[in-house]
Amino acid sequence: MELSEEWKSFFPTGASTVSPLLLSRSHSLPLGPLLFNPNPNSLSVLFSSPSLVPCLHLPPHLFPSRFLLTSHPHSILPSTASSVASLFSFPNQNDAASLFLRNRLHLLYYPNRPNAVVFFPTGANDDKLGFFILAVKDSRLDILLDSNGDVFRASTGSAHRILNISVNPVADSGLFNESHVIGYLLASALYSVHWFAVKHNSVLDRPSVFYLGGKTFKTCPVVHACWSPHILEESLVLLENGQLFLFDLESHDTTGAAFKGTRLKVPWNDLGFSVNNTVWLSCEFSWHPRVFVVARSDAVFLVDFRLKECSVSCLMKIETLRMYAPGGNERFLALSRVGPDDFYFAVASTSLLLLCDMRKPLVPVLQWMHGIEGPCFMSVLSLSNLRSHSRDDAFKLASESGFCIVLGSFWNCEFNIFCYGSILPFRKGSVTSKINPNICAWELPFEIKLSGHECHCGSCLLRKEFSKDALPEWVDWQLKKEIVLGFGVLSNDLAALLCEPDENGGFTLIRLMSSGRFELQRYHASWTQARNMKDFHDQVFCLDRHLLYPESDEKYKFRKYFHYLKLDFLYEYAGGDLSRFLVKKLEKNCMDAQDEEPFCDEVHELLCEKLNACGFGQSRSYPAVTSVFNDVKLPASLHEVALRRLWVDLPMELLQLAFLSYAECHKVVGDLDQNKIALEFLAVPDLPQLPPFFLRKSSPHGNEDIVGPVIPFPVLLVLNEFHNGYSNLEGDAFSVEAELGLKYKEVMQVAGEIAVSAYGPAHLDDHAVSLAEDGEETWVGSSKPKSFLLYHPIAFNSSATDLVREKSVYSNTIYDTFISHVPEKKSNEKTESVGQEIFDDLCPVELRFAAPVNKLEPQGLKACNLLKRQMLKWQNNFDSYKEFCIQSRFEKST
Repeated sequence: MELSEEWKSFFPTGASTVSPLLLSRSHSLPLGPLLFNPNPNSLSVLFSSPSLVPCLHLPPHLFPSRFLLTSHPHSILPSTASSVASLFSFPNQNDAASLFLRNRLHLLYYPNRPNAVVFFPTGANDDKLGFFILAVKDSRLDILLDSNGDVFRASTGSAHRILNISVNPVADSGLFNESHVIGYLLASALYSVHWFAVKHNSVLDRPSVFYLGGKTFKTCPVVHACWSPHILEESLVLLENGQLFLFDLESHDTTGAAFKGTRLKVPWNDLGFSVNNTVWLSCEFSWHPRVFVVARSDAVFLVDFRLKECSVSCLMKIETLRMYAPGGNERFLALSRVGPDDFYFAVASTSLLLLCDMRKPLVPVLQWMHGIEGPCFMSVLSLSNLRSHSRDDAFKLASESGFCIVLGSFWNCEFNIFCYGSILPFRKGSVTSKINPNICAWELPFEIKLSGHECHCGSCLLRKEFSKDALPEWVDWQLKKEIVLGFGVLSNDLAALLCEPDENGGFTLIRLMSSGRFELQRYHASWTQARNMKDFHDQVFCLDRHLLYPESDEKYKFRKYFHYLKLDFLYEYAGGDLSRFLVKKLEKNCMDAQDEEPFCDEVHELLCEKLNACGFGQSRSYPAVTSVFNDVKLPASLHEVALRRLWVDLPMELLQLAFLSYAECHKVVGDLDQNKIALEFLAVPDLPQLPPFFLRKSSPHGNEDIVGPVIPFPVLLVLNEFHNGYSNLEGDAFSVEAELGLKYKEVMQVAGEIAVSAYGPAHLDDHAVSLAEDGEETWVGSSKPKSFLLYHPIAFNSSATDLVREKSVYSNTIYDTFISHVPEKKSNEKTESVGQEIFDDLCPVELRFAAPVNKLEPQGLKACNLLKRQMLKWQNNFDSYKEFCIQSRFEKST
């Protein structure tokens, strides 16, 4: 099919078997080898120090979904969170990965000398600028460090972590100029940018770094900062809110350390783009000193300041990629200037890498499917830098006209090289056009292993994946493995002094490892990619320690204790044999029983007082089930009400076993174990309510507090039957679940008489009765109208119709049927509320406060009324809430 050049560019390389803009294995076009393999024999460690290990205090890899209580379909206690857990899972969301978006190593070359300065962040919080010097003497590489044998350091005057470094070399105009400046450097932190000058110190005969000043942005973080390729002293800064600032070192006042940049007023709001869920990414200078390219997660813009008024146009939209990136999460991630001239730029999205020409907006010159997870690093090199110092010049023309884009992720340890260039230089007498150079991809993208000392045969890759799977899911394997934090390619002149020529050329790489090592290794161009590296094949991939966490040489100096929990009661209960197991235990204990000191009488008296407040005296008979509903003030499931019914049926002797004073807990534990295991139980509240006391406070406790239950309720229930002389416990005739089912049936029958249903009759289960809809029915033996409401919480796509049709959110409806007490209607008299009753007319639920009643002062009352009006406004606009209030016969105040 004959297609125009513009249509060819819309077919990404790698998306189909044949790409119209792909040159591959063509004998008529001598591209040469475009794969690069590390030479294991060239690996050498330049410098290593534990102080160079980045100090990263990172939390475990815990997503919000791990903290949501989810449930199995047959779980006893289902949870609404099981339906929303997937909404909170973001596989790419990781705080640790955000620290590895950029290259941590940068090279600055001396003019007219075989020297290079290596820059990187260092210090306790990566807040210092570290550097050392590489010098070639007699074909050997020397490392110049300070007098203590450590790296040199320059301070930014701030304790904030350096996130990005950018160097700007001075043009090769001779070393000894007036200022002896060999380059400039900027280091950006989260909210600040700092500028440095690198000068040659003629006395020490080495470079020195001088701090020029900085700029702090107090209200907005820094996204990116870069140097101008046109004017040496100018730099551009992009903030998180899209603001652009231009800084000029020449206009800086040397008497002060604070820089004053020029804010560039860009009319972003006039473009008509939605800013929801968009993130600003990067900025670059274009072909003119006042023309910039700015990237956002949804678009790339051209910002032109050549005229008095700023002109903004869109160069690329994320919507143009929908054909080959249909996912809804597609967004731009990285931006970079590329060759063959300053009109070109490259932008990477979640799935694609695009080569673009700003003279042809919205139409990419070339596209690739990159297949990299979260690529946020991009660097562009000339192919001649990667195939230098070769013995054969057969591919010299291709090397001089080709370019390579290195795209990858330091965090995921993935890097691919994308080669491209024009086909015109290979044709005799052809002249390359700047407007339409007919750029094509040279071969398919290929992976490059920056670590350089890993075998990639099938056996080693399999062992690597098994090692990852052996880690807990909340631990990132990258934090347990030695990874590359930064790299740089030595210049051709410097590399040629260190090694012999390669057959097809190659490059020399210097890298910074997460173990604090600086390594040097030679890569050579090859026709095939090496998979089996014999020198590293036998090295086992072990994830044995946190390389990116601070390590301490101090040994643990405290004695270690191990306590084992006996879960025999839980095991028998899960197997349905709790009754039989407890009977055997009780019979044995009765035979060995001795007179023991009874428990504290004060606990007995306090429990009696709490039960008396709920209408149950010490010498009580079994209470009527309607009395249990008096304790239902806050919404409770009918299962909870049935559980309370069983609790209050227990005699006081068993309740005294279940609830102890906090001091008694320590005494009991001390009798069992001299080392005293720390136990935590919830305190019984002062607010009157029935066991098991739901509204309680946690630690800290006082010794006088009553805590519990310290014995599980199923055990207490079996003990009660044993205490009553039930003879067939060992024969499994007694069942905790069956007893709970009987009480639930009793609760349901009473609920149908004393409560009104918010959604009409509902069939809950086989033994449940229909709930009366008539709100004028009364309590049994009483003329009082119904003051309880039965309802089902509506979650997600569930509706009242679904509930009637037995389409509840959960399969077991005893947990999703709730009952709540509806407060009595307030009189219409205008009375000024000064206490907690001010909130009574805001909610159909009777509020209970576990706090002392305080009188509201006039100023506090005014603030409460203001918040109350705002709450009422929200309620009046919430249709579901209004419908609920109508069905529950609750009248809101206005």
